[in-house]
Amino acid sequence: MNKMIAAVSLVFLTASSLAGAADWSGKVLRLGIDPTYPPLEYKNNDGSLTGFGVDIAEALCAELKAHCVWVESSWDGMIPGLLARKFDAVASSMTVTPKRQEQIAFTDKVSNAPARLVVKRGSGLLPTLESLKGKRIGVEQGSTQEAFAKAVWGTKGVDVLSYQNQDQVYADLVVGRLDASLQGAIQASYGFLGTAAGKDYEFAGATLDDPAFFGVGDGIGLRKSDVELREDLNKALATILANGTYARINKKYFDFDVYGAK
Repeated sequence: MNKMIAAVSLVFLTASSLAGAADWSGKVLRLGIDPTYPPLEYKNNDGSLTGFGVDIAEALCAELKAHCVWVESSWDGMIPGLLARKFDAVASSMTVTPKRQEQIAFTDKVSNAPARLVVKRGSGLLPTLESLKGKRIGVEQGSTQEAFAKAVWGTKGVDVLSYQNQDQVYADLVVGRLDASLQGAIQASYGFLGTAAGKDYEFAGATLDDPAFFGVGDGIGLRKSDVELREDLNKALATILANGTYARINKKYFDFDVYGAK
């Protein structure tokens, strides 16, 4: 975690630093979530929400002493739902990109999850236009992977198909309706390749991290007008990075530093 600690050294805050923040004690913060993206955000067998992103958000709420309520949404409905005030923040892992920043604001970086292509073992496919031309690639609606695939591949002979959630992408990949899937590398590793359904599949080629599409990491999405909430979430984030809470949550889900993941 040395890189992670160094990343916040300039903004080191102890829990007492939140004394100057707004009083969120007892107030309700509604958090938008798409719980179909393990290990970041998903549901236990009993229907309760869990995952890295859920635990991080709960830790931030604890720092603010706020009562946080989860509001489920499809991924492509996240930004519209936020702007329509259906919830106060997008707590599902959302990549910070220039296009999204035109509509909403973000907290400081919470994690980093570059994209990778998943293919069937032995297919020989690579994340290049030459390799994928004429192939069918599945992506989640509203994702940065969808934006990249449609702009870079979809206009040049690759059939890019959008799905409402990532589980639907994997289902069609397994039955052969798709040749490959493009999604966050962390989600694919733990949510598909590490499961029985994904045993015959593998990553193909290197990570895709073009900043024009994939930004500089994931953050919590907020309305631009909610400046005070953004500042206070940033203070809470800096606190849990500095006091070891973030590291403990990271260790629960990953065997690497997800804050600076590549």
